[in-house]
Amino acid sequence: MIKKNVISNGTSSKRVCIVTGTHGDELEGQYVAFKLNQLLSKNLDCLDGTVEIYPALNPLGIDSITRGIPNFDIDMNRIFPGSLTGSMTEAAAHYIVEDLKGADVVIDIHSSNIFLREIPQVRINVNLKSQLVPLAQLLNMDFIWVHEAATVLESTLGHSLNIVGTKTLVVEMGVGMRINHDCCNNLIDGIFNMLKHLGMWSGQCVDEVKKPIISEADAVSFINAEKSGIFITDTHNNREVKKGECIGQIVSSLTGEILEEVLSPVDGLMFTLRAYPVVYEGSLLARVHRFETEK
Repeated sequence: MIKKNVISNGTSSKRVCIVTGTHGDELEGQYVAFKLNQLLSKNLDCLDGTVEIYPALNPLGIDSITRGIPNFDIDMNRIFPGSLTGSMTEAAAHYIVEDLKGADVVIDIHSSNIFLREIPQVRINVNLKSQLVPLAQLLNMDFIWVHEAATVLESTLGHSLNIVGTKTLVVEMGVGMRINHDCCNNLIDGIFNMLKHLGMWSGQCVDEVKKPIISEADAVSFINAEKSGIFITDTHNNREVKKGECIGQIVSSLTGEILEEVLSPVDGLMFTLRAYPVVYEGSLLARVHRFETEK
């Protein structure tokens, strides 16, 4: 059973939907849903409109710590917009889209997987840049990544809603199977800031939200492993790196050899960093947003 909590007050017809739990190993959204429910319920008189909170689009995955839908071996975020003539999971995806359609804004909250650690960010299809970037800037995020259209999967919830005219922001942050309270609290502040901007919230808000870096076109460099081994690093993401700077080593635990010095190819902001140390040739180790001077 997929459940939602509807919190409504006042006379406004505006509706904002918070969805999370599409992947059972992404847990940041559980904390965000808890705090939003708590804060909105305690300050209901400050709300003018409706906030709908869906804590687990994939409740079986949450319950079993499984990324996809257990027993079906399906990634739920690859079957939208669903179909009434398909399987049970496709029918569920169809009804989720139908239920969310028409909202003023949908915020689709994800964590990273267990392999990568991400700074708080919003990911947007380049074709929707003019519509969604102004909304994303309200969310108190560190980073906005505007993807080329070809890199955005058409079978995701965010894409399926955006193509039918329901503005949807896809948030990524943290690392799989963990909750980073700081990341979550930043997003909660951003959600209340957005509600205030929409005229739905008259309660307490942060005085000023973060001004995110906006990355477009080919400004992101990917760092992939050239050797298989154990990735050792004492650095962290959300920091500036210099071209040629060592961000870690791939080592052999059998021989004690350093197999590869992992170097940044550009000057920029490292917004993704490998969290899981076992790597193979081609494994993603980091992403760096290149500063303008590198062009």
